[in-house]
Amino acid sequence: MERKNAWKEYDKKDTKELEALCKEYRKFLNHGKTERECVKYIVELAKDAGYQDLDDIKKSGKKLKSGDKVYAVNMKKAIALFQIGSAPIVEGMNILGAHIDSPRMDVKQNPLYEDTDFAYLDTHYYGGIKKYQWVTLPLAIHGVVAKKDGEVVDIVIGEDEKDPIFCVTDLLIHLAGTQMEKKAAKVVEGEQLDILVGSQPLPKEEKEPVKKMVLSILKKKYDIEEEDFLSAELEIVPAGKAREAGLDASMIMAYGQDDRVCAYTSAAAMFDMKSVKRTACCLLVDKEEIGSVGATGMQSKFFENTVAELMESMGEYSELKLKRCLAGSYMLSSDVSAAYDPNYASAFEKKNAAYFGRGVVFNKFTGSRGKSGSNDANAEYIGKLRKIMDDNHVAFQTAELGKVDIGGGGTIAYILSLYGMNVIDSGVAVLNMHAPWEITSKADVYEAYKSYKAFLKDA
Repeated sequence: MERKNAWKEYDKKDTKELEALCKEYRKFLNHGKTERECVKYIVELAKDAGYQDLDDIKKSGKKLKSGDKVYAVNMKKAIALFQIGSAPIVEGMNILGAHIDSPRMDVKQNPLYEDTDFAYLDTHYYGGIKKYQWVTLPLAIHGVVAKKDGEVVDIVIGEDEKDPIFCVTDLLIHLAGTQMEKKAAKVVEGEQLDILVGSQPLPKEEKEPVKKMVLSILKKKYDIEEEDFLSAELEIVPAGKAREAGLDASMIMAYGQDDRVCAYTSAAAMFDMKSVKRTACCLLVDKEEIGSVGATGMQSKFFENTVAELMESMGEYSELKLKRCLAGSYMLSSDVSAAYDPNYASAFEKKNAAYFGRGVVFNKFTGSRGKSGSNDANAEYIGKLRKIMDDNHVAFQTAELGKVDIGGGGTIAYILSLYGMNVIDSGVAVLNMHAPWEITSKADVYEAYKSYKAFLKDA
């Protein structure tokens, strides 16, 4: 059952739409290198598309009705978008869910130190990474510093051509004989992922003069004291913009495509819906890369509470109706899949791998080894989705994450399935997943967007 390459089916109109979508997607990647930046960008797009803040609706006492569009933000790191359909919400929603956090390095709370005339920021890596991939790369600092007086300072250093950049240093090959004998997991240790931020001493300072020079710069530019690191959220990410890749420009290479490729296409699909029968929802959450925990992760009550508030604003809320709504919902847990890589063919089972250019990927199950931690969607739901995709001329494929017993991974799917709703993993195939620079196919980005529109319309 080999799937066709979607590129072969495109006409000029398709190609024009594809390029326009991918151009906007690259813009999103450039503006959204952290969860906060993603939410801020999506909120602006939502407002342009006619969405209102659910908090404002609640305060005004206005009753929501079919056709209304609202959004709710959770701690500036997660967002839920809703377009109310013509069918009773108690019958369920069509939900697109994705995550907007990505592997990176986080600056510790007491990070700044000096060693042998160098100043460093101490970090703790976030999510599953190959630590050796993060050395000697141009890096940028993104995030916020919250001061005691309540002021929150936005920080972005390393993206503008006039900005300085940062890096994690590595041992030169001439002295690396012992290092090269280590296993890949130990070549670079987690505590070695410290960011070089300065080497110039502050004049007339005898004790930690380089560190004090860095602090003087932070004070002058951002009015930040060393103590302010205690209430900062600073993320270290690759510096640079999303770029077209390949001589044919058929691919996109960028940081954070897991899972912002699904987040953007899901949101874009929502914004392009003129009307819906079943209430449509796009849910973009944080913390998936570390188990969906915390107040902004999928395991929090944010989504459930927000749906309750939505139903209350519609005059439809009761605990039983909320449960019926969630149980009657359909969901695409939109997360990326591992693209088949001929250079590492031994990790894949070719009949059940995801391929570049063959469309959106459905994963009946994820998990690891004996499907541990998997949602495992039911056959009837997959049959329904097959018809929707075919009826809407969406290129799709099915896959699993590598060979049995090789490894595996998880998504937010199993968490939503606890409500009794139908959920399946669906997303875009990615090369270099979790590396600083990941690669996707423009065709797959386009087909994902088409699939999400078809799902919201027909599920």
